[in-house]
Amino acid sequence: MSSLQEKLAAAIQLREAKKHEEARELLLELHAEFPSDPQVNYQCAWIHDLLGLEREAIPYYEKAVQEGLTGDELKGALLGMGSTYRCIGEYQKANDTFLRALELFPERNEYKVFLAMTYYNLGEHSKAMELLLNSLAETSKDEGVIRYRRAIQFYADKLDETW
Repeated sequence: MSSLQEKLAAAIQLREAKKHEEARELLLELHAEFPSDPQVNYQCAWIHDLLGLEREAIPYYEKAVQEGLTGDELKGALLGMGSTYRCIGEYQKANDTFLRALELFPERNEYKVFLAMTYYNLGEHSKAMELLLNSLAETSKDEGVIRYRRAIQFYADKLDETW
């Protein structure tokens, strides 16, 4: 195998075939050869996350984003990085990552859900519930939720109020 793209494709194929350790070995070799390649860094982050090696994944996510990852891979890297920060207790970094992701991709509702989890971890329970309720009301296809969408959205930021 010669080119970076061929080796990267082989590593992705190994990952998809659930040969995670083999994929990791190949990706680490690629990273040693191409330490600044955003796609290599992203795939290294992904495989480390998949193996439960969250702390090892973070520098790869950071480097992938820093080195100019774009498109769907950037969307995935921001979600993975924010989620990984949250999982290891780096709540403010998770918060900052999800807010940045929402600035770049405001139409992506998954960031709102993960940001709500982060708000919960930061003790901002009202913000978490408001964000989740609004996300649910905006995206649900459930007829009951659709029927009561206006009420859900009205109460989303008034959970502590009584009338």
